[in-house]
Amino acid sequence: MDLGGLLQRRLALLFPGQGSQHVGMGERVHQISEAARRIFAQAEEVLGMPLRRLCFEGPAEELADTANAQPAILTVSLAYLEALRERLRELGASLQPTIVAGHSLGEFTALVAVNALRFEDALRLVRERGRLMREASLERPGGMAAVIGLAREALEDICRQASDMGLVVVANDNSPGQLVISGEERALQRAMELAQERGAKRVVRLGVTVASHSPLMERVAQALAELLARIPLREPDIPIVANMTGKILSTVEEIRRELACQVAQPVQWTSSVREMANRGVTTFLEVGPGQVLTGLVRKIQRDVEAYSMRDLGFEP
Repeated sequence: MDLGGLLQRRLALLFPGQGSQHVGMGERVHQISEAARRIFAQAEEVLGMPLRRLCFEGPAEELADTANAQPAILTVSLAYLEALRERLRELGASLQPTIVAGHSLGEFTALVAVNALRFEDALRLVRERGRLMREASLERPGGMAAVIGLAREALEDICRQASDMGLVVVANDNSPGQLVISGEERALQRAMELAQERGAKRVVRLGVTVASHSPLMERVAQALAELLARIPLREPDIPIVANMTGKILSTVEEIRRELACQVAQPVQWTSSVREMANRGVTTFLEVGPGQVLTGLVRKIQRDVEAYSMRDLGFEP
């Protein structure tokens, strides 16, 4: 996909969430873009940690720690965005998306991209978000699992059946036929077994140690609400679609509520993508490491085009 062609479309920018991290992420864009290097340097100054070493060299276990992964993914995603803007300026053009959205953690990145949230504030927020989530997971251990090939109603019934062993809920509606469940360890394991018995095509335990987007994160949501009350926000320059509702976020108060509460609420990604398509978007660009969201868009909305940074030559 050439950049010139991209600018002719009604474009949505998408920003990925936790789970998209991998050792080596961002290294190529750091090599080729001065704008990207500035983003990494700023992040290291704000956080006081060797983020470049962690992203480029690992170790993978340290990068996957939720308190590290969240600021790392935010930084790499914004490095890609600034590198893309830099490349377009060299061509005498500018990036003008119609709408933006981010998956879970990616919602913070999206709000930085549309000037509703300052980068330095976002870094501190997601670092603390990750720390609080890790703390909550130590108190009530749990995790998440992807379930392929079951209807949402069937999976919600399975979660109800498994709830005699603890809390487990449907956490992400990622695309038709791809859902994620989240909850306490014993209940999650039971729900995974029941999903297989009910005919799920695949049930895959995700490589996260926190039960995101479940009521186990209510205390995290409350703590984030207190932090967000002290953070300056402004109305976005470009419309942004909310995780919790799949609808446009308009006001500062809506943004504050969304960023606090979404950690304990399901991600309505299927609805979010359909909302963007209904508003005339024809092309989706995933701005960040990996191409998970690119694949989900292609499953949700077959009449649109979806690209990742790899397709534009920013990733190896």
